[in-house]
Amino acid sequence: MLAVQHWNSSALDVDERFSNQTQQVPGMALVPYRENQNTTTNPTAAGLSMTLGIISNIIALIILAKAYARLRKRSKATFLLFASSLVATDLAGHGIAGALVLRLYISGTTGGLNSQSDATCQFLGGSMVFFGLCPLFLGCIMAAERCMGVTRPLLHARMICTVHTKIVLVMIWLLALSVALLPFFHLGTYTYQSPGTWCFINVLDNTSITDVIFVLLFSGLGLAALAVALVCNTISGVTLVIARLRKNKCPRRSAKSHDIEMVAQLLGIMIASCICWSPLLIFGLISVIRSYSGPMGDDLETYRTLMVTGVRLASWNQILDPWVYILLRRAVLKKIYRITTGRSDLKGSTFRRWEISSFQNSMKSVINRS
Repeated sequence: MLAVQHWNSSALDVDERFSNQTQQVPGMALVPYRENQNTTTNPTAAGLSMTLGIISNIIALIILAKAYARLRKRSKATFLLFASSLVATDLAGHGIAGALVLRLYISGTTGGLNSQSDATCQFLGGSMVFFGLCPLFLGCIMAAERCMGVTRPLLHARMICTVHTKIVLVMIWLLALSVALLPFFHLGTYTYQSPGTWCFINVLDNTSITDVIFVLLFSGLGLAALAVALVCNTISGVTLVIARLRKNKCPRRSAKSHDIEMVAQLLGIMIASCICWSPLLIFGLISVIRSYSGPMGDDLETYRTLMVTGVRLASWNQILDPWVYILLRRAVLKKIYRITTGRSDLKGSTFRRWEISSFQNSMKSVINRS
């Protein structure tokens, strides 16, 4: 998805009398704002946002692909496969949805009062739902996988393998796709949203009970995924802290290097997802319930502003996710450690002990699987 640019809210006033005289075409949602609205059509900011997101995801994907090729027989391989899929999904979302948004900017298509939800809007709305749910689902399943790996390592070693991981990935993509396709089966609708350069679920104009159900499903699944990720990451973090505190009494039970690194990255993903996605999920729920309960009147501008703010924040999630993997790696953290401490070597440091522990545990994992 792509962040929409700032718009002039004063140009979005609705002519209620004209709206009441206009009949809606069956199956197609009308866009509730004027044809002559003064929207910003300069695609520069949108293009820069898309370029930044694509470059960031490509860099992260290269790093993860190299790590997966090097560690595919170790316990971190499952996490790397999930992470690579997450970054690849973010990259596809930025490229597909971003290109459509740029097309709307460049063509100057801003959707007048009588504009209908055309094929472009349907595809863009479905893309935003699909590429919105996929990262949330993947972040949730990654947190659950790491929670099992940290708290029940033997069970994790027996149950989790590459084949199972790929099956779960396909199921996640199919679930997100199924939700995105619901409007094509008359459960909910996609409409142009202010300022007319993006499409999403209809939450503000002539909402029906199917729109309410669709938003409840979309937001409910997203918020549930964030909640599960929060619980799993909390359990993993607490378990690693306890293992670290017990190190002096039982060195073999100390926290493993790769576990700490992966949980740190998951915490980064979860924090970014909560900050970026929670507003849109919550604003969507509030808006559709308010719209369905009756005419919005003067509150319409406020809810439009909330939705635009929410989608801008959500678009940044696909830019921040890859930087979690780029920055929260041992190689980067070691350089930061050297810079902040002024030490040229890592003898006796935590990073050195982590590396030894990680190598030993990886070798044990390979031997056990052989």
